[in-house]
Amino acid sequence: MMFESPTKGRLTVEETYTDLLAYMTESANDRYKLIIGTDSHTRQETIFVTAIVVHHLGKGGRYYFHKSRRRAIKSLRQKIMYETSMSLTVAAGLTTWLERSGFGDIDVEIHIDVGQQGDTKELIREIVGMVVGSGYHAAIKPYSFGASKVADRYTK
Repeated sequence: MMFESPTKGRLTVEETYTDLLAYMTESANDRYKLIIGTDSHTRQETIFVTAIVVHHLGKGGRYYFHKSRRRAIKSLRQKIMYETSMSLTVAAGLTTWLERSGFGDIDVEIHIDVGQQGDTKELIREIVGMVVGSGYHAAIKPYSFGASKVADRYTK
């Protein structure tokens, strides 16, 4: 799996994790939030984008994204489940790597592209339960900018 960084270009998973950790240790006394979110767009195929956002609280941040293509998924429920699954897979890899690097106390938040408005409102309880049951904090729209803004930007 390869990630893209607007400032660093194409990076391997290891390079991505190393870069985000270096960014967070530059100002080690500051507060950071790690956010992972996935969004998708379907036409002839479904394009999925998973973003890792390092939010340097009060001071901006940095992000990385991975883009993949799959056959067209027409079912909204299936697409949201797949997006969430992709975010959880990346989160599991990242938290494992952080623990091995001595930074296991950093919280990871999963941003889900569902909200109280629109067709996804019926999916909120199920999807949030999936995320919380996996041991992560969950954010939905309008607070899920990792999915609905950062990842969404690269789905078209």
